[in-house]
Amino acid sequence: MSRSTGFPHHARIFEHLVDDAAVFPPGLAPTDVAVREHVDLHHGPYAAQLGPLLVPATAAAEVAILAARDPRASGSPLQVGLVVRPGGSLEPLTDAVHLLRDEPAVHVASVEVGWSPAWRQVLGLGLPVVVEVASGAAQAHALDEIAGTGTQEAGVRAKFRTGQTPTWPWPDEAALAGFVRATVARRVAFKLTGGLHHVVRGDDRGEPMHGLLNVLVATHDALEGAGTAHLARTLGVTDVEHLVERLTALEAEDIERLRSSFTGFGCCGVLDPLTELEALGLLPERTSA
Repeated sequence: MSRSTGFPHHARIFEHLVDDAAVFPPGLAPTDVAVREHVDLHHGPYAAQLGPLLVPATAAAEVAILAARDPRASGSPLQVGLVVRPGGSLEPLTDAVHLLRDEPAVHVASVEVGWSPAWRQVLGLGLPVVVEVASGAAQAHALDEIAGTGTQEAGVRAKFRTGQTPTWPWPDEAALAGFVRATVARRVAFKLTGGLHHVVRGDDRGEPMHGLLNVLVATHDALEGAGTAHLARTLGVTDVEHLVERLTALEAEDIERLRSSFTGFGCCGVLDPLTELEALGLLPERTSA
């Protein structure tokens, strides 16, 4: 049994926080494996912390078949987020949404696209929209457009990539701090993707990685008016006990504001951050069978 923090309202911080990106790099799980294991997780002890399964829009038909074959999906539809990577065509996304609307075993929780001049087309789908933005000057322009949609009413969030890819350098503390500060200033909710496998800032097999607790605390500080330099320092903290103390000191209303701003993140190995959170006593206690 995990130890308790004595923090009765803390569970809300991690509620539906981790989206399952198992099929995307570097995980690259086959779709059938990803669907089966996601349903297993959804019926397991981490269900409350789990977000939707993220899948390419082009895989919608396969996902529908796989979900329909699983009897567990009949009573509790598979929650999915349909993704078109930056630069991809939006047509498969529209086709996928129309296909899955007639599939009772699948529920589309959101659609995710990269920013482009055509991104607003997906607003007509009537679903929550996540828009991945770049860095630098292009980011400010994209966030201004997202803010201009009336994000609360339209259900539009921004997305920023925190992990390194062959075409995307790792964004350091200053870059991530700038994004968090920019979204909070515009009252735009956001999610992150890539690289948040661990609870604290560090390195994984020689690659730098941001920490989940760092991001949560930095988001709270941004909501309290902290500037970019302060947020960058918070994102660089490696003292896990300090971060836990900061987080467990939050009141219920602080947590609601925090999660309304930082809504979640995609991770190809969802158990990585969840088991670390459990080891720190930050998830609700569960007894062994």
